[in-house]
Amino acid sequence: MAITLKPLAEQTIVITGASSGIGLATARRAARAGARVVLVARNADALREAGESIILRGGKAAWIALDVADEDAPQRIAALADQRFGGFDTWVNNAAASMYAELLDTTIEEHRRVFEVGYFALVRASLFAVPRLAERGGSLINIGSVLSERAISLQGAYSATKHAVLGFTEALRTEVEAAGHPVSITLIKPAGIDTPYPEHARNRIGAPARIPPVVYDPELVAKAICFAAANQKRDLTVGGVGLLIAGLGNAMPRMTDLVIERFRGRTAQTIDQPPEEGTQDNLFEPRKDGRERSNQDIYVRRQSVTLEAQMRPLAAATVLAGLGAAAYLLTRKPQPGLHAVQATGAHQPDGSDSSASFAAGIADENTIPEI
Repeated sequence: MAITLKPLAEQTIVITGASSGIGLATARRAARAGARVVLVARNADALREAGESIILRGGKAAWIALDVADEDAPQRIAALADQRFGGFDTWVNNAAASMYAELLDTTIEEHRRVFEVGYFALVRASLFAVPRLAERGGSLINIGSVLSERAISLQGAYSATKHAVLGFTEALRTEVEAAGHPVSITLIKPAGIDTPYPEHARNRIGAPARIPPVVYDPELVAKAICFAAANQKRDLTVGGVGLLIAGLGNAMPRMTDLVIERFRGRTAQTIDQPPEEGTQDNLFEPRKDGRERSNQDIYVRRQSVTLEAQMRPLAAATVLAGLGAAAYLLTRKPQPGLHAVQATGAHQPDGSDSSASFAAGIADENTIPEI
C-alpha cells in the first residue's frame, strides 16, 4: 500500500522527551507550522510551561507528565491524543536517559535504566503506535544517534541503546513494508547537539560533562523530524560530522578506535563550566528542565548542508552537477579562434553565488579541526 503523509499543518504529533532539548525544539517548530502537538515527559512543571507557551503563541498543544518506561505509557499518551485531537498521525520516540561513566564503573541497575528509557520504552511505543498508524497512515520517527553507528568511550551505555534502536528500527521497517502497511518509519541520527543532555546525564567522570565537538543546534534536528513527519525517509543524519564518523568507523574501524581513544576521551567530553543548579542527574528522577540548549559557552553550528542534501537529494545532485560542469568549463583550455567561456553559478538576489555557497558549505561541514 502506498504511503501518503499529511502536510505538517494537518497532523497531530506525539513527542516524547518534550520538556527540553530536541523534543522541546521539535514541539515548538511543529506547532509553528500548524501541527497539533502532544508533549510527553516526566517533569510536569516544565511540560506545562512548554505547552502553555505554545498555546499563547497561537499553537495547539496537549501534554501529559509520565515516565515513558511505564508499561501503560503508550496507552495513556494515545488516550490524551484521542480525547483532544482525535488520534495521532506521527509518533516521535525521542526520550532517553544517559550516563557519563566508564563501563567498568556503570552498574547493571544503571544500564537497565538507560535501556528502559532509551530502548524498551521506544520498542513498547513503536509496537503500540504502528498498528494504530496502519489504520490511517502516518509516520513513526525514532531518534537514534551517530552513536548508533559508532560507540564512544565514557558514553558506553547510551551508545549501546542507540545501537539497539538502530537494529530494532531497521527490522521493524522491513516487516511493516513487507506487510504493506502505510506507515513511514524513519531513524533520525543526530551528531553532537547543544542540549541539556550533559547536564541531565548521571556523571561519574569527575568533571562537568560536555558533548565532544563538533556541536550542532537542536533546531536542525527539529527540522529533520518535522520533514520526516511529512515526507517518507528511511533515515536522516543531522550534521556532516556524523556521516564522517559513521563512514570512518565502517571503513577503518581500528583507526577509528585510535582516534576515539586519542581525541574523543575525557578531555573532549569535559568542560570547566558546571551544570545549572538543579539540572544534574535525571536518570531515575526528573530534574529542573525547560531549555532547548545547554548552559555551556561552546561553538555551535547552526547550519548543516549535508542535512539539506539528504532532505532534497535531487536538488543537491543538480547543484553538484552544475558545479562539475562549471569547473570543467573554467579549467578547459580555450580552442584557437574561440573566446574562453567563463561559467558561473546562479546568483542570489544579494549577488552571492548559490553553487559556490553550496560547495563551500559542504567543505566547511566536513572540516573537523578538533580531530
